[in-house]
Amino acid sequence: MIAALAFYFFAFILLASAVKVVSARNPVHSVLYLILAFFNASALFVLAGAEFLAMILVIVYVGAVAVLFLFVVMMLDINFAQLREGVQRYLPFGLAIGLVLLVELGIVLLGWQIAPETAAMRFAPIAEGTQNTAQLGKLIYTDYILIFQVSGLILLVAMIGAIVLTLRDRGISRRQDIGRQIARTSANTLVMMDVRNGAGIDELGILRPPVDEPEPVAEAHDTHSHTGGHH
Repeated sequence: MIAALAFYFFAFILLASAVKVVSARNPVHSVLYLILAFFNASALFVLAGAEFLAMILVIVYVGAVAVLFLFVVMMLDINFAQLREGVQRYLPFGLAIGLVLLVELGIVLLGWQIAPETAAMRFAPIAEGTQNTAQLGKLIYTDYILIFQVSGLILLVAMIGAIVLTLRDRGISRRQDIGRQIARTSANTLVMMDVRNGAGIDELGILRPPVDEPEPVAEAHDTHSHTGGHH
């Protein structure tokens, strides 16, 4: 009785938070509702006796993925008002896709058949002397090892493809030249200047490493305002 009440409690919060993930206007609130949904899903895994999956869900998704989403959303300077301008234009197309998905889910659910022994397996304890983690590892790495490796390979190819498609060399990246760094001497890297008290960048300029010149060169906004000289 207590397990059933806990199941309905966590399931209700999970569904409500999932709805708020897609309906919240603020993306930061959506990520917070997503974290809440992950916590309730992990609680359902604990009730089902899959404590390993519950901890993985909290550690990986809440501790890494959801937090990463939260930081990305908070750090990006996105004009959300501009993003909502095209909602009305694509709303019929989105509703059509949603209707197709709803029909497909209905077809799947109508053809679903529940096994007779399913009710007896709910909250079934693991056999004595066998841990849940050990049983899960044995199942994945023995019976489904080929499927597991193929899925990992597919994810690897997808990751490499995403990197290749999004990587662009804009010609502004600086590459390290180790030989040139080792060959540099103090004459190429140091400059001695007389600096008066209160002198700022407008007067002294910005010192930059030389490209071909043997001596460092100071870039100044106004060359006539220098009061010091090189030694």
